[in-house]
Amino acid sequence: MYTVYVLFSRQFEKVYTGHTSDLVKRFHFHNKHGRQKGTLPYRPWEVVYTECFDDKQQALRREWLLKSGKGRAWIWGRIKEEYYRDGYISGELPA
Repeated sequence: MYTVYVLFSRQFEKVYTGHTSDLVKRFHFHNKHGRQKGTLPYRPWEVVYTECFDDKQQALRREWLLKSGKGRAWIWGRIKEEYYRDGYISGELPA
């Protein structure tokens, strides 16, 4: 099982999108142990959106879509509409 996830740094209004086979471990890594330049300066992170896949290739394709211009626009639209109201993002990204 693979999970595509979107992290959000409320303090810095930054988004990070990735995929993993262990979301809890990966989330902990981003917030406590990670040294990546892309995530380290923007802690703390919150998981605001996830999708699960049985196949790694499907997860990678979805991650790439979420990182595209269309995907980023969708994420930011949902953050503005849903996250600040509900604390998470619901719904499916249009294909």
